[in-house]
Amino acid sequence: MEKSINQLPDFLIEQFHMKKQDINAYSPLTLAYIGDAVYDLLVRTIVVEKGNCSANRLHKKTSEIVKAPAQAEAIERLMMVLTEKEQEIYRRGKNAKPYTTAKNATMSQYQKATGLEAVIGYLYLNGEMERAVELLRMGLERGKENEI
Repeated sequence: MEKSINQLPDFLIEQFHMKKQDINAYSPLTLAYIGDAVYDLLVRTIVVEKGNCSANRLHKKTSEIVKAPAQAEAIERLMMVLTEKEQEIYRRGKNAKPYTTAKNATMSQYQKATGLEAVIGYLYLNGEMERAVELLRMGLERGKENEI
């Protein structure tokens, strides 16, 4: 079910006096920007819940999962389950011209990762966190990252 207006929680909108936005007008790099943070937060949450350990170990495990090559692998596994709208957002994100590149990734991996982050950002802003978590789970369970 596609929504056209930003579906952030009402308490967030009220506390910060935000206006609801049409997220379909957001640039793919804006969607990827917020998607990167959401993806990272979800992975950090999963890693922390797996056990208490040093921050350094937590960071290393998280970094292995959220780095561009791992995200590129995840989106390749997810392409068959993306909706038409998610595929459109992915293509827009993948084809966007970023201002930076990843240190340890090819341009192709970086573009795919940006596309995945755009999808996650879109879902988050559209109030579809269950779908974002579902895609994260499917991406992680089909790869070596499931050893979180």
